[in-house]
Amino acid sequence: MPREIFDEEKFLEISEYAIHCRVKRVKEVVKLKLRTKKILYTFKTDPSTAERLLRSISCDVIEL
Repeated sequence: MPREIFDEEKFLEISEYAIHCRVKRVKEVVKLKLRTKKILYTFKTDPSTAERLLRSISCDVIEL
């Protein structure tokens, strides 16, 4: 089962060992999905925060 993250710091921490990050843009919400070896983490945010976070992470980014 996927888990939802509500904290930006936790998102950045998990992104260090994630395989990739999928980005899904839906109207006013951007969903960032981090895939780790066992769990899929989801973080919902606004577009401006999402762009800032995507510049900070080091894993592969896949746009959906």
